[in-house]
Amino acid sequence: MSEQIKVGVDIGGTFTDVVLEHGGTLHSTKVLTTYGAPEDAILDGIAKVCETAKVSPDAITTIIHGTTLATNALIERKGARTALITTRGFRDVIEMRTEGRFEQYDLNLKLPEPLIPRNHRHVVTERLGADGQVLIPLDLDEVEALIDGLGAIDSFAIGLMHAYANPAHERAVAEVIRRKRPDAHLSLSSEVSPQMREYERFSTVCANAYVKPLMKAYLDRLVTRLAGIGVSAQVTLMHSGGGIIGLESAAEFPVRLVESGPAGGAIFAADIAARHGLERVLSFDMGGTTAKICLIQNHTPKTSRVFEVARSYRFKKGSGMPISIPVIDMVEIGAGGGSLASVDVMRQIRVGPQSAGSEPGPASYQRGGTEPAVTDADLVLGRLDPDNFAGGWLTLSRDAAAEALSTHVGYTLNMNAEMAAAGVSEVVDETMANAARAHAVENGEDLGTYSMIAFGGAAPLHAGRLAQKLGVSTILVPPGAGVGSAIGFLRAPFSFEATRSTYLRLSEFSNQQVSGIIADLTAEAEGFVRDCAPNEAIETEVKGFFRYVGQGWEIPVDLPSGPPDETAYRAAFESAYAALFGRTVDGVDIEITSWSVRAATLISARQGISEPTAPPSTPTGTPRDLFDTATMKTATAQEFTRDALPPGTTLNGPAIITESETTVIVPETFSARIATDGCIIIERSPA
Repeated sequence: MSEQIKVGVDIGGTFTDVVLEHGGTLHSTKVLTTYGAPEDAILDGIAKVCETAKVSPDAITTIIHGTTLATNALIERKGARTALITTRGFRDVIEMRTEGRFEQYDLNLKLPEPLIPRNHRHVVTERLGADGQVLIPLDLDEVEALIDGLGAIDSFAIGLMHAYANPAHERAVAEVIRRKRPDAHLSLSSEVSPQMREYERFSTVCANAYVKPLMKAYLDRLVTRLAGIGVSAQVTLMHSGGGIIGLESAAEFPVRLVESGPAGGAIFAADIAARHGLERVLSFDMGGTTAKICLIQNHTPKTSRVFEVARSYRFKKGSGMPISIPVIDMVEIGAGGGSLASVDVMRQIRVGPQSAGSEPGPASYQRGGTEPAVTDADLVLGRLDPDNFAGGWLTLSRDAAAEALSTHVGYTLNMNAEMAAAGVSEVVDETMANAARAHAVENGEDLGTYSMIAFGGAAPLHAGRLAQKLGVSTILVPPGAGVGSAIGFLRAPFSFEATRSTYLRLSEFSNQQVSGIIADLTAEAEGFVRDCAPNEAIETEVKGFFRYVGQGWEIPVDLPSGPPDETAYRAAFESAYAALFGRTVDGVDIEITSWSVRAATLISARQGISEPTAPPSTPTGTPRDLFDTATMKTATAQEFTRDALPPGTTLNGPAIITESETTVIVPETFSARIATDGCIIIERSPA
């Protein structure tokens, strides 16, 4: 068998990260993202890592790709001309939403515009019951007349009432469209998100249809361009649930790629947690545009069935577009190295969600940007070396950063550039801390019992201050932290999660019905995995979504293996319910609303980390001024190069550890040591 050469590619808002794994060694690079043609940055990055690793591009065996293209299309509303076909009477579901107010006391509250405007939403006569029975037959003549009368449409979203219980009507509509509009793209809610709750299901199928032509064209271009440089490797994509799917599946269900990059980061953090034996970890991923925070327990990221993209109102829950697919549960905020700072009418510093991105980039990049970004603040505070940023290929201008901070922040608030930079840094750190606290409270967790794993180009710069604010005592900065998500792609299994809403009360439990549901979902999930990994062993996990009769929302319950058993299912639900709410409810029936089966290839056993054999050493670094935002004073820090610190090395803060893709800041109240795997373990010093 020939040697495997795998490449992970993560397209971010500012940088595109490329990692090549060859013979157990990782080679990585960062290149600026090319918005007009994202594949240009990928080819540039692949050429650089191949040169570093001394391998030919045609020797690459697998490319695993994560992209923000689908996310950006939804946020910027730059998708295809899309039409929604739905049941008569439900044309305005995606505009009415749930009628909930995400900001209760805002009298001027404005709901986000629906993805598909009303004149592109059309109805057909039909109706299914919640059990899938036909109440009103589909009028096919009406469907044909409707399709004939439509103008230029690139993509169709078909979302009919209760299609998750019976897809027959959606498939009949799709057949008419295929016959009359053979070039149009189709998305059926019964395939994209076969789950109850029509608003979430309709929103998801609309999003899938909206980005499908864009993603299909991009993936086709990428494969063609790769072939042009001799790369014939299998191209796969990271999906939002933390696994890998094939090119065909990604093109059919591009909405599953919306959180692909952040999901790779969570997988990377989970792998590091397993190697270091950490059971409770806060994953902190801060890149150029956003910061992502995820809770990882027992080496597994928390997951969810619904998340929101394009939140429009201060990142409040409920103000975005719900996407009903399996996803790693994380909180994402507009706080990255490229996030722009300003002063509002209340004379308060605001950071994000707008980002300088890579075009033009922060002011210090000297590429046309004039507004201050978080990177500019980090540079002025002494955290970044202007001559060695990004391995030295991009020189930063401290003067340009200071001028931008003074002009847009300092002048209004009567501050010099350094204090303006400190203010920007504190605001972004407190914003991230608040998001982490809220996420922990929502999940009933105490972050003081967690360790932090920091990665992404900007996270190691801010992790120390964030840990001080959250009361976290231990931070790990792994090797390759600056390209952590791309490394995570290389550690992820091939996987797919099949879901379906089928209602069942435990008092009416049917072994035969449940066995049939699980068998169908298992076949579907394993089928997707087999397309990518036909010869690998597959494991499956089965979940049910349970609630007491009368409740409005369900909780996920891991179901025991073996034949379905009502007693075992009841015990599993009561255990999960008590763990969340501290009690169970007597005398109330239990119901299951949805089911899921996740199929995944096996992950190789992770080796634990041993203690360094060499005695601890404390080297002397190069003195450098570093502004400490905790004390609001400048201190003298020791600067080190990460490559020059062998396992067993110990350092006392304040310290700066530089590498080609990021910089690690060790605060004054912390010390650092180098583990045998190269991880920098930063720990709070005893009082």
